[in-house]
Amino acid sequence: MDISHIDYELPEDLIAQTPIEPRDSARLLVDSPNGLQHRRVSDIVEYLQPGDVVVVNHTRVLPARLKLKRRTGGAVEVLLLEELDAEQMQWEALVRPGGKLSVGEELLDGVGDVLLRIGERSAAGDTFYVHFAADSHDEVMRRILEVGEIPLPPYITTALADQNRYQTVFSHDQKSSAAPTAGLHFTPELLVRIREAGVEIREVELVVGLDTFQPISAENPLDHVIHTESYRVPSETFDACVSARKRGGRVLAIGTTATRALESAATFGELQGRTNLFITPGYEWKVVDMMLTNFHMPRTTLLLMVESLIGVKWRAIYSEAIAMRYRMLSFGDAMLLYRGTNVSS
Repeated sequence: MDISHIDYELPEDLIAQTPIEPRDSARLLVDSPNGLQHRRVSDIVEYLQPGDVVVVNHTRVLPARLKLKRRTGGAVEVLLLEELDAEQMQWEALVRPGGKLSVGEELLDGVGDVLLRIGERSAAGDTFYVHFAADSHDEVMRRILEVGEIPLPPYITTALADQNRYQTVFSHDQKSSAAPTAGLHFTPELLVRIREAGVEIREVELVVGLDTFQPISAENPLDHVIHTESYRVPSETFDACVSARKRGGRVLAIGTTATRALESAATFGELQGRTNLFITPGYEWKVVDMMLTNFHMPRTTLLLMVESLIGVKWRAIYSEAIAMRYRMLSFGDAMLLYRGTNVSS
């Protein structure tokens, strides 16, 4: 496999710059057993059956983009990826520009107070460990909320009028550096309709991190080294999924992050921890039967996951979406995909 296998031409004018209102009015391209269907996310209840389980990622986006200054006056942007040690106030972060920063260098907020210090580079070399100048985890979080901005993806260049539109309606626990964007399509009313249809809604947590921002650079995508992310699958959620499938129900994961959390729990036999699960063609699916997901950037690990789920027909689906002028990426429209046959019972 080479990188062209997961490449496609993405028209720039189809990259959605603003979210649609209401949330569930986004278009939905359904790859059903009966062929492609053009619907709306609000219609998803029609594709669910009593006894199914819908699983969402409840993580909330932290205002993780910090615009800071060196003592020399130079601007530095720090994008917090994940808290590593609450007691030591240590986080992993992308730092730009990071080439001239030295270990121990202090970075200042807008009023000249020290906010954090630069630590060593990570083993991968593309991120830094940073340490907040604070006395407690609570103080760190307070300072982040004061100074930080919601980190929209770089391809979104239009200012977001309402910051809550980059949060899901079921989000809590501010930890992620990006939203689980498939969940952005849901409204409280749609969640009620799903439950009234006899479908359980369960939560998982996967802290969205670095691979959201990094396309694959290896010539062979299978050589890509995927970054680990923190996940947690409550036992109630996992048990609900197992029970549903035993009685003939299906598990619908909302987004690739909920998918990765569920499959990590099943693959590693651990309900929480850090996952480096890289879902590629040939992966043996264990939990997820259906996935609702947005359209993804070319050359990303997420396209490999989609191909693993439905095969190479993802190309025909993307071609159809582009021809029909679906809105793409984080604020764009969605797909409902049914898993192929390579799944364990």
